[in-house]
Amino acid sequence: MKSPVHFLITAFCALAICSCQKAKETINKGGEAVGETATEFIEGVSEGVDRTLECKISLSEKRINEGIKTGKFYIEDEGNSKDNKLVIYIITEKAVNDTLTFTVKDKKGVEFGREKLVLNTKAGDASYYDVIFDARTDIEAKSTIEIY
Repeated sequence: MKSPVHFLITAFCALAICSCQKAKETINKGGEAVGETATEFIEGVSEGVDRTLECKISLSEKRINEGIKTGKFYIEDEGNSKDNKLVIYIITEKAVNDTLTFTVKDKKGVEFGREKLVLNTKAGDASYYDVIFDARTDIEAKSTIEIY
């Protein structure tokens, strides 16, 4: 027959094992919650930065009639601490062999950057292109980039 001490030790061990399992589950759930929160925070910051720039692309009527369209674009640093590089996805419904001019205007409509891009495509082509403005150009929030 087992003594009351043996019974207490067994009960204590069983309780400790259950408590450890419960603690592990709680920690895992807490870790999942922290991970989800961190991911949501990072995504929110990224979206906030995207919304902060809120630049617009504007195609001239001439370019639209030539069958040129644009897709996604983003602005990045060309390695000089200035956001002077436009990376833009251009779609051509017709063959194009021409030079496009890109101008950057601030939110008040004042031009502060201009660059050209030679475009030589077949009908149905689509690709990303880099348009690198002068190193002193820093594409600002709410700028408009006109293509003509």
